[in-house]
Amino acid sequence: MGIDINKCIGCNYCTYACQAVNNLSDDMLYNEVTLETTQADQEYFLARPCMHCENAPCVHVCPVGATYIRDDGIVTMDYDLCIGCRYCEVACPYDARVFNWYEHTELSPRVPAFGVPEVPSRGRGVMEKCTFCQHRIDAGLERGLTPGIDEQATPACVVACPTGARIFGNIKDPESPISQYLSQGDTPIRLREELSTSPRVYYFPPRAEQSTITEDA
Repeated sequence: MGIDINKCIGCNYCTYACQAVNNLSDDMLYNEVTLETTQADQEYFLARPCMHCENAPCVHVCPVGATYIRDDGIVTMDYDLCIGCRYCEVACPYDARVFNWYEHTELSPRVPAFGVPEVPSRGRGVMEKCTFCQHRIDAGLERGLTPGIDEQATPACVVACPTGARIFGNIKDPESPISQYLSQGDTPIRLREELSTSPRVYYFPPRAEQSTITEDA
């Protein structure tokens, strides 16, 4: 995934769309958008989903294998295995993990009346996270759709963004939207690369501040 900070207006449509398609309550956020400031006092909005790291600390510390990396690179969870130890929450340097403190009987009003049946239910006491809307990707691929191009096979946050600030696709495919975006010349960054997590979310920083958001974030 790519996130163009130059285009993000902080509308939170990505957050609301995420809640709607993942059966979340109002206090559960997989994708938070915050107002940040660069070292040169330039304000910008920073959306922070799960980074789906190639070398994911959350995977390494999970004692029961509840968090794992799919063949397509998505870091996901088996909620039936999760014991709620929260080791993954501590290990994640991006604060991308959410603990389910309650039995959420009241979903966000943005969630369809009967919920999204493709999303597995999560009970009290388990960790949760962004999955790049894997249920949409999997269902779309079964129908011959292409993630990042066809809306039904693309993460809801990408589809909902009114300014096109989010780009998705298979980075191994040179014709995919994310590969095309990365080839345009702007130098993307990945948050906290010094930790060797190899995050799969690329940020295109404010053009006047190409090197200043890594430390601030």
